[in-house]
Amino acid sequence: MKRSLIILIACLFGATPLAQTTSETADLSSEMQRIMSFNIRYNNPRDGEHAWPYRRDHVAALIQFHRADIVGMQEVLRGQVEDLQVLLPEFSWVGVGRDDGKQAGEYSPIFYRTEMYELLDHGTFWLSETPEIAGSKNWDAALTRIASWAVFKNKLTGRSQFHLNTHFDHRGEQARIESAAIILKKIDQLAEQLPVTVSGDFNVNPQTEAYAVMTGGLLDAHSVSQQTPYGPLGSFYGFTAEQGETGERIDYIFVSEGIVVAQFGILADQIEGNYPSDHLPVLAVIRLEQ
Repeated sequence: MKRSLIILIACLFGATPLAQTTSETADLSSEMQRIMSFNIRYNNPRDGEHAWPYRRDHVAALIQFHRADIVGMQEVLRGQVEDLQVLLPEFSWVGVGRDDGKQAGEYSPIFYRTEMYELLDHGTFWLSETPEIAGSKNWDAALTRIASWAVFKNKLTGRSQFHLNTHFDHRGEQARIESAAIILKKIDQLAEQLPVTVSGDFNVNPQTEAYAVMTGGLLDAHSVSQQTPYGPLGSFYGFTAEQGETGERIDYIFVSEGIVVAQFGILADQIEGNYPSDHLPVLAVIRLEQ
């Protein structure tokens, strides 16, 4: 009797019944996506206690705990890709090695949750004057650099979207500026009118020209987050951080107009005082506007 009376009063005064509220919340939740950028540090035995065999379970656990849907990774060698395939069975991935366009050298792979996305198309280009030539590099770049991309169809909403993941050179300032310009040009060519998200280790801070080029065409998720950004300002600390230490913000997620960034965070998760990598992962919770 009491429950019927409550429902009758709610209807009379225009309140929303609990079941409807729960349904609407679920619908809104289904539109949210969790995009992550994570430089996992290449498998270097000289890292000692921080070498990949001691960190790989922690890297996978962090991705799973924070429920990432799309993860753009950097510095990933073939063996690490294979490890993560086993540790993250709910994900598939795309990408190639930067040295030969096959398996040699570091990957910038895109891992995606197969329950949520259907892969429609994917590819890789090189950050050089000849983007289609595997292993190419130019300007003052110290190393070969790539960008891998994918077009996904969201199984929950039926909408398609474009994601690109990259890793800029750590030494060449001109190379980083030119790489930013190439990425914007390629997005225009490949994404057409689709919503765009970009993840990467850009090896620049927000005061640099390369950052200015990127934000000339895309929005920094950190800057447009509806909620105050969570976590430290910096994303690069090394495997440990002293109390009060300030790291550099060099890892980013960029989005196109028409994408709402509800939350943004730099995740300083530690395990017994150690980070899972020498970079902190960056996470953006987004929604594609209708």
